[in-house]
Amino acid sequence: MCRWNAYFGQPLVMEELLFRTEHGLIDQSRHARMGVETTNGDGFGLGWYSSGDRRRPRRYRNISPAWSDANLRDLAAHIESPLFLAHIRATTGTPVQQTNCHPFRHGRWLFVHNGAINGFHEIRRDLLLQVDRELFEGIVGSTDSEVLFYLALSCGLEEDPIGAVECAVGRIEAAAEAHGIENAVQMTLGFSDGERLWAVRYSTEGHSRTLFVSADRETVQSLHPDNPRFARLTDEDRIIVSEPLSDLPGVWVEVPESTALIVQPGEDERRPFHPQAPAVEHIAAAT
Repeated sequence: MCRWNAYFGQPLVMEELLFRTEHGLIDQSRHARMGVETTNGDGFGLGWYSSGDRRRPRRYRNISPAWSDANLRDLAAHIESPLFLAHIRATTGTPVQQTNCHPFRHGRWLFVHNGAINGFHEIRRDLLLQVDRELFEGIVGSTDSEVLFYLALSCGLEEDPIGAVECAVGRIEAAAEAHGIENAVQMTLGFSDGERLWAVRYSTEGHSRTLFVSADRETVQSLHPDNPRFARLTDEDRIIVSEPLSDLPGVWVEVPESTALIVQPGEDERRPFHPQAPAVEHIAAAT
């Protein structure tokens, strides 16, 4: 499937996480330890917000493997951002093309996904019919990930991000059940509006892909007092990853099954994630 990470905190040059860690995302593109595939070479993408304008995220995406793109290395060495998401792709059957590379973007939102919708091609039409008409033309690729994003937007991502994703996953599971498809959803998600960062770990079968969050500053610094990189941490700095960027003990905390994280200024939040089944009349209208 895929690997991704996201950063929230003091402005950081992106190469610090992508290239200059023991097991950063670029290393994971060839040597993933916890993914379904060891190699994630079917394209990549970066999405980031600037300190001065967090409502207009920028992106760079390419279909080449992340490890071989010289432009990526140059960009990552020069772009400093307080909030960014990065993704390396291993396709689950849809074409290797730029429109299928994450992050997906709509307005101020960025969205990345690791996982799959089981039986997607059987239920794709049913799901697309549930995307709001005014949003529909924004879907330009062919992945299940992009459809999930637009379902969440249709469910009210702007007003209630976690509730909107619970609604979107509920619609997917209902469509799959109507077609006799089991274990419909497998996902870890990262998404942001430029002000906060959300992450979700969930699967219908209760055996989700891995997801980790960095421990708080005090814990990390007390465990590794001589590490100069950790000495620069602030209370606001947080990293969310598909798999740890290093083997240092105590730095990474596994996100539990069926959990949503909200990383934000001040105290972060953690809450249970429960998909919401759509009303019967909504299912009938979609089919």
